[in-house]
Amino acid sequence: METQREGRKDERTTDRDCLSNLYDAFNARDLDRALAAMHPEVDWPNGWEGGQVHGHEAVRDYWTRQWAAIDPRVEPLGFDTDETGRTIVKVHQVVRDLDGNITADGMVEHVYRIEDGLIKSMEIRKR
Repeated sequence: METQREGRKDERTTDRDCLSNLYDAFNARDLDRALAAMHPEVDWPNGWEGGQVHGHEAVRDYWTRQWAAIDPRVEPLGFDTDETGRTIVKVHQVVRDLDGNITADGMVEHVYRIEDGLIKSMEIRKR
């Protein structure tokens, strides 16, 4: 029994490390590093325009368009796991226009499904 608990703890630590790296990469605008954390067929929310995008190239295209128009920054403040094993991240999100004016500043939750060390899906929940 000790081994199972210890194994689950290690998995959560790995998931948290994966997500922390993702947030760092997103804020640094390092697409390749961010995409390396995602499954090739990732299901990702288009929080800016609406809907979902699927796969690395669609995420790359979405973020490239987004960053050309706005300057979003996300800071993870807490990590938790729900009853289904998904990782819930409490995030402080600040969005600026390209002149540096804040257009949004608030808290959201990002809900991740991670399999085999790669992000399979993410959803955004307003808080």
